[in-house]
This record gives sequence, C-alpha cells and structure tokens, in this order.
Amino acid sequence: MKKRILLLVSMIIAIVLVVNVIGSIFFYELAIKRGPKDFLQGNEDLEVSAEAMDEFLDGDWIEWTNDQPFETLHMTSFDELDLQGSYLPAKQETNKTVVFAHGYLGHGFDMGLFGEFYYKDLGFNLFTPDLRGHGKSGGDYYGFGWHDRLDLIDWIDVLIEDNPNVEIVLHGLSMGAATVLMASGEQLPDNVTAIVADSPYTSVYDLFAYQMKRMYHLPDKPVLPSTSLVTKMRAGYSLQEASALEQVKNATVPILYIHGEGDTFVPTDMTYELAAVTNTPHEVITFPEANHGEAIVLHRDNYIKEITRFIERYMY
Repeated sequence: MKKRILLLVSMIIAIVLVVNVIGSIFFYELAIKRGPKDFLQGNEDLEVSAEAMDEFLDGDWIEWTNDQPFETLHMTSFDELDLQGSYLPAKQETNKTVVFAHGYLGHGFDMGLFGEFYYKDLGFNLFTPDLRGHGKSGGDYYGFGWHDRLDLIDWIDVLIEDNPNVEIVLHGLSMGAATVLMASGEQLPDNVTAIVADSPYTSVYDLFAYQMKRMYHLPDKPVLPSTSLVTKMRAGYSLQEASALEQVKNATVPILYIHGEGDTFVPTDMTYELAAVTNTPHEVITFPEANHGEAIVLHRDNYIKEITRFIERYMY
C-alpha cells in the first residue's frame, strides 16, 4: 500500500514538473522571445480612447517624423548585437539632447510623438534608438529594460564621444520608462541631467505576475519562477533581477514620474512604489482617466507644461 501511495505521489510530482516546464517555455515564447505577440490583440487593458487611438495611428506627428532628416547610427552591444538608432540635430546648434526609449514591441520611430515637442518647443537634438529585439536592432529576445539599460548607456557614450559637452534628458515610455529607470541605478555620466519615466513598472517579475493574474487568472507560482529560470538560460537575465525598483534606489539624477490614473496594463501604484524608494529629487504627476501611455494625448498641454517645468528646473 505504501509503495502504491509513494508511486502515486511520485507520478503527481512528475506531472506537475512537466506541466511547469511546458508552461515556463510557453510563457517565455509568449512574452520574451522576439516575434509577433498575438496575445495582446483584444487585450482590454490596452484599449485606449478613440481620441488617443486616432493620434497614435494618424496623428500629424507621424508625417512630421517621416519628413525629418534623421541620421542613422549603429553600435555594437556588449554581447555583439548590431543596434540601430536615429539622430536629428536641432535647427539651432545646441548641446541639449533627449534620448528616448520606446515601449514593448515598438521602435524608435514611435517616440516622434514626444520628439516633435522636444524639437519644436524646447529646441533639443533628438536621439531615438530601436531597443534590442525591436525594429532594425538585432536580438532574438526582448530585454524589458534590463540589458537595454546597458545599451542605453553605451549609446550615451557614443553621443558624448561626438560632443563631450552634450546635456542629456532620458525619456522613456512603458518598457522604455523601466529602461531609463534601470539605467539610473548605474554610474551615469554627468552629462545626464534628468530622467522622465512615463508609465513604468517596478520589475519584470512584478509586471508578469500582475498580468498573469489579470489575463489568465493564475498565480505567479510555480510557473513564473520557472519562466524566470528559462529566461536566464535563454536571454541571460532573470525576471527578478530586472528590477527598476532596486535600481532607482541608487539613482543620482532627478526623476519625473508620469502615470495615467486609469492605467490597467501597468498599475499606477507601481509608480508610487518607485517614487517611494527614490532618493534623488523627484516628482510624481498623474493624469485622470488616462490609460496606458495616453496622457500625452488626453492631457497634452498639461503634460508638456509639466515636462518643460521639470527640465527647465534641472537643465537650464
């Protein structure tokens, strides 16, 4: 009898382990491996207002961005990927430059929505890279900000090599916001004077745990720790170590946090958690009813006003 019970328990454990392994590989390929992500189609958390959708898809910024004489820059990453970015000098020569970081599944072009303002109103140079795994940059996985933070710092070094007096603002959206915050915990050059983080998450693990519960009604354990292990083996980082929350504790640059109060894809509480452990000068600005990344459209005038005020305080 005892042998039968032991055999049954062993079989159950084996089945659970096999299911866990299969689930971990499934979630890695679902979210982290480079490629189309059909699971986001029809996701209610990403549904934006008609006004925002019209601006994202047909806004004047698209034609403006297409018409600009961007220069293509290339860089080899620490792990030998060919990364690509686009640089646009200001109309009048200046040292002031904004370095953008786009969101998940996006590319550098997307940040033209913000770039037009920096270029026209603030007179900045623009630099907007395709993060690894995105656009025309190499890579077979999405770094969710972790390896991207090192790429971003290398890009900053490229800009400094070209102009040692360059003054840089980092501006990231969603995954890009997490990227600039993860970079903030590294030893940034003094040329970086301010950071703008729009709709960031605390860590990749926290984000996935939130999405697993919301989208699939599943707890994070045991699949997510196993997915983290798969990610470590295949992409070289774990979901736990990819933490903006830990990085901002070591930040030395002023940070402006921005979040929509109606964000259901990355909860607004994550921004408050990040701000609570930030030791540098920082502010939190939230915008009512704005879903993920919508604030620039639904509250454009106030959005631009707040960014301008913050940048002028720490840069001019």
